[in-house]
Amino acid sequence: MTATTDDLPIFTKWLEFLNWLLPTTEKFPKKVRFTLSQRIDNLALDVVEDLVEARYSRQKLEHLRRANLRLEKLRVLLRVSHHHKHLPSRQYEHSMRVLYDVGSMLGGWRKSQEKKR
Repeated sequence: MTATTDDLPIFTKWLEFLNWLLPTTEKFPKKVRFTLSQRIDNLALDVVEDLVEARYSRQKLEHLRRANLRLEKLRVLLRVSHHHKHLPSRQYEHSMRVLYDVGSMLGGWRKSQEKKR
């Protein structure tokens, strides 16, 4: 899964994160694979859909708000994964850095859309 030059920077960054996240959660223990791991993967994939919908929708703010809420849920689930030692500290730190960067980009996009109103 690679980004193209036409993709928005936030979309490119998120695809790179997904390329890292999905194989990472596959390594979680079986006992949490269908709970924690699956929820993390689904939320991350939902963020992709939100970004695509925001790009092509006239109602961008609603999609951006929803993506931001999913990012926050991901932060919590990744923190829980780290707490239960399913996600090593280095990987946890990497994921938090990416979520922070994407959250900042999302906030900038939201502000630019709010100014257009």
